[in-house]
Amino acid sequence: MQIQFREYDPFDLWIWLEFTTVPSRAEREYVEDVFDSWFALGKLGGFNAENLQVQEIGWEISYMDYDEDLADGTMMALMHNMGEFEYQGTWARCWFDLGTSDAIAIDILINALKQLNKEYVAIEQLIFGGENPEWLVEGRHAAFAAEDN
Repeated sequence: MQIQFREYDPFDLWIWLEFTTVPSRAEREYVEDVFDSWFALGKLGGFNAENLQVQEIGWEISYMDYDEDLADGTMMALMHNMGEFEYQGTWARCWFDLGTSDAIAIDILINALKQLNKEYVAIEQLIFGGENPEWLVEGRHAAFAAEDN
């Protein structure tokens, strides 16, 4: 699975997937479940890189003292909105407003999709941001065409 980053705006982000073949209904459900779960965690503030206390300790977490004050003192890192998944041939896309969630959210999504690709759904490429010249986003056609000239 090839991973690309184009123009990245966390408040207006299209995520594009290209599959090897037109995805079946079951394959679409797998993909949408991954994104729905990822977004649910983001909406609840799960992708807050300021509060990774367990990660920073490492594997020796037996009897770890979790610092509630540190956790409560971090800025909220919440995702705001997720659009509906759309499909066209071998392509899928979905729009997100990632809000103040941290970039760790992108790494976690990539990791999940890489595993999904290995076991369930053949994904050729994953693209974050920008436009797809084969499938323009409504309301952005003029701006995209202007960039090509």
